[in-house]
Parts: sequence; C-alpha cells; structure tokens
Amino acid sequence: MPQRTSLVVLDMAGTTVADDGLVERAFTAAARTLGVEPGTARHHEQLAYVRATMGESKISVFRHLFPGDEEQARRANAAFESAYGQLVAEGHCEPVPGAREAIERLRAEGRTVVLTTGFARVTQDAILAALRWTDLADLTLCPADAGGRGRPYPDMVLTALLRTRAADDVRRIAVVGDTSYDMLSGTRSGAAVVAGVLTGAHDEAALRACGATHILGSVAELPALLARTEDGR
Repeated sequence: MPQRTSLVVLDMAGTTVADDGLVERAFTAAARTLGVEPGTARHHEQLAYVRATMGESKISVFRHLFPGDEEQARRANAAFESAYGQLVAEGHCEPVPGAREAIERLRAEGRTVVLTTGFARVTQDAILAALRWTDLADLTLCPADAGGRGRPYPDMVLTALLRTRAADDVRRIAVVGDTSYDMLSGTRSGAAVVAGVLTGAHDEAALRACGATHILGSVAELPALLARTEDGR
C-alpha cells in the first residue's frame, strides 16, 4: 500500500513565492558592484550559470563565479542578498496563486510543512515577513541551518526530517520545487514524491531529467496529488 506523506518540504522562490525575475535582477545588481556590467560577455556567461543553477545556495554560486577568491564571492553574495532584500522591501514579492491555501490545507490534513530556500536567513525572513507567512509553515530552513550545504545536496530535506521528526521513513517525505536542483535534492534524500512545478525556473524536461516523479502546474495542485497517490491512483 502507498505510504501516507507526513512531511512536505517546499521550495520558496519559484515554487511558493513568485520570482518574476527577481533573482536575475538582484544578481545583475550584485555583479555590477564587482565591475561586471550588463551586456558584456562576462555578464552573459555568469547569468547563464545563475539560471542553470537556480535553487542552489547563492554563496556556492558566487564561489563558482569567482573561483579562488573567497572575499570577492562573499562580497558578491552580500550584494546579491542586499539587492534582493531591497526588491522585497519595495513590494516586489507575491505568493504563487493558491500557495498559502495549499500549505494551510496540507497542515489541516495533519502533514508537517517545511519551507526551504537557497537564500541566506536574512533574505528568507524578509520574504516571510513581506508575505505575512512567518507562522504559515511548521519550520523554515536555509542552507546555514543544514550545515551550509544547500541544494542539490539532500541536507535541507534531511534536516527537515530530523528537526520535525514528522516521518519514520524517508518514503513518507514529499519534496516540491521548480528547479533541477530541487529535484536532485529530493531524489537524493529518498523522498517518494519529488514533484516539479512549472511556475519557476526550469521546464518539464529539465525537471524530469533530474528525477521528478510528478509534474504540477503549480503548488496549488499538491494536496490533490498527495490524495491521489495515497489512494493508489
């Protein structure tokens, strides 16, 4: 018989929170502070890498873009987080339609919900405050909460399990996200449901290539998906 999902680990930007290009805008602002101007070949190359690695811990992305220069990577990351935070403060932050209702329904069904991100804690908290989501989920996690490694490692998913003790088997976990790295972190954690949503960075082909077990139009469809899988449909 299918096991009941008791722990749901949800990504934020692109999955439950509408991105609308905010990550790219914040990256461009951060790159400019380090002398990488929009329209240049270097900016184009770096932006392509940012797009390909959506979902990864942002400091890890900047370490790749500025190899061997930890100080510069940290400066870039701080500039990125500051620019993103400013965009949020200016009101450029909206939930994916139906996301709040889906989370509330999941919790009402007795499931534990954890929100995860590749951003730093200060940015995650700013997003949660802007949306008035501070108490929406059972737990929120960023890479630092899981020892520093973000996606595609399974660390945040497994930290969610250890912190909440919401499941006695990794097969009772569902992981949901909009990026390839979300899918990889889900499959590597052993989650039975690894659902990709089409409201963010990557398309269905990319999500399936990295292990998506299901594809959803948006996170609003998740409660119905879990009900179907548990009914054996």
